[in-house]
Amino acid sequence: MSKAFTKSLLLYNKILVRRLRSLIARTPLPSVTATERQPPPHKSASSTTASTSPPLEALTAPDTTTDGDSGASAGTVVCAVEGGLLMSASTFPYFMLVALEAGGLLRGLLLLMLYPLLRVLSHELATKAMVMLTFAGLRKDAFGRLGMAVMPKLFLEDVSAEVFQAATSSAAATRRGRRRRCVCVSGMPRAMVEPFLKEYLAVDAVVAPELKELRGYYLGIAEDEGEVVRKMDVEEVIGDKGGAVVGIGGLGCLFPQLFQKYCKEVYVPTESARRRRGALHPRRYPKPLVFHDGRTAFRPTPTATLTMFMWLPLGAPLAVLRAAVFLLLPFSLSVPLLAALGMHNRMIASSSSPDPSPELTAGGNKKNSSLFACNHRSLLDPLCVSAAARRRDLAAATYSISRLSELLSPIPTFRLTRDRAADRAAMQEQLFCRSSGGGLVVCPEGTTCREPFLLRFSPLFAELAAGGVDVVPVALHLAVDMFHGTTAGGRKMLDPLYLLMNPVPSYLVQFLDPVVTGEGSGKEGARAVANEVQRRVAEALGYERTGLTRRDKYLILAGNEGVVGADDGGKKN
Repeated sequence: MSKAFTKSLLLYNKILVRRLRSLIARTPLPSVTATERQPPPHKSASSTTASTSPPLEALTAPDTTTDGDSGASAGTVVCAVEGGLLMSASTFPYFMLVALEAGGLLRGLLLLMLYPLLRVLSHELATKAMVMLTFAGLRKDAFGRLGMAVMPKLFLEDVSAEVFQAATSSAAATRRGRRRRCVCVSGMPRAMVEPFLKEYLAVDAVVAPELKELRGYYLGIAEDEGEVVRKMDVEEVIGDKGGAVVGIGGLGCLFPQLFQKYCKEVYVPTESARRRRGALHPRRYPKPLVFHDGRTAFRPTPTATLTMFMWLPLGAPLAVLRAAVFLLLPFSLSVPLLAALGMHNRMIASSSSPDPSPELTAGGNKKNSSLFACNHRSLLDPLCVSAAARRRDLAAATYSISRLSELLSPIPTFRLTRDRAADRAAMQEQLFCRSSGGGLVVCPEGTTCREPFLLRFSPLFAELAAGGVDVVPVALHLAVDMFHGTTAGGRKMLDPLYLLMNPVPSYLVQFLDPVVTGEGSGKEGARAVANEVQRRVAEALGYERTGLTRRDKYLILAGNEGVVGADDGGKKN
């Protein structure tokens, strides 16, 4: 039924677009034949080379004869962002992400309803309409965090590897130890594109319109291209150390003054050439993307966004049903029932202990205390470890989760205070003083990380190993397709709801071989145990180890150190 409904909506959309095109007169676009290497209009006709464009690899580094001058420039590339640096020529997903994350679902729905009209407008008018609907009434300081924490992820996934390589380096420049100066131009507001261009791609300068504001709120109006060019120092932006300037065009004709007046050559890609480009691999980012925020876990194209809004009326009650099944039923019934409801869980046992359940690990008639140390992917990590081990006697060490989550948890929980002595005493009490024996699940990273990286493991949990506790590393991998179940700046109490609203969320729980610990090893030994647990988890998942901490995450995403007070129940993760 949902497929038929979606097809009918898409058919209605196509009919509406055709009707609107017949009513609205469009300015005819200049004809572009193939991917061309075009000279600027003011150049003489004799400077024109072939009628077909060479590939971007043929983009040469100017001034390569000045080998003795180490300060000479390797040239400047003026690169268009839309359709140039980015493989996609559509800017709709980026404005939709801003609308959903900063404006809410209602603003996103309004932008989606406007999409048929945007299709029949010129690129300039469509951009102005999206800016108005997306930014009008938003607080400037609130969007500043979103521009740094949310937008880079979506942009980086769409960066063309070929264009980025051609725009920032060349063989001749690399041999001489020089790097091209890269200037990116965009019709999108500067607040959207500048953080990802400068922070993650190390672009030298960004030419983009500023958003107009009043008393700290955006008006939904951006500067026009002429105003942007008049306000900037072109010589400073392009660079004044010599070297020719070449351009890489993109969608439409963004900032024609820069390309026509200053560029010696301009490379204009065709649609077919753009489709053949490959995405820039994350390992080739000048700065790796370790942290990002936001709830949207998909690229919000018109079709994907429509699917999300159609899913919400079903996803919300489904999330409540999944939560009820997980909380009220025993693991033997809840796990298969959740699988039938679309929530997949897979457990991989270690080679030395095929089953972590207490029946096989018990010595005599008394259960051994076990400490499960896992990487942190979401709020449900301890519950998934407990379900995979089929042990409700496990307790979870938590920090900064909401009181509601603590009340609804099917396993015991206790709060950490960031006081080392008090936290160690609390963990020892849970391990050794509970009447039922049991064990403990800890996340030594201290906060979640969505990307394939592991943060530094705190050695506090390993200090308990001297008391005869088995330290079992657990590798966790979470896959979501619509919503992220974590946030650094939103409401923590909504994390489980967003996670369980995903159509098909899946957890991989892999128990690794226990780590051998020595008696009385002290702080150095505890640090070695923590590093060994981190290494094993990274190898099992194929993740990269880092020395970053919770403090680093919150300084990047939220501008604070992530410290939660006693009465600040659910805002941090």
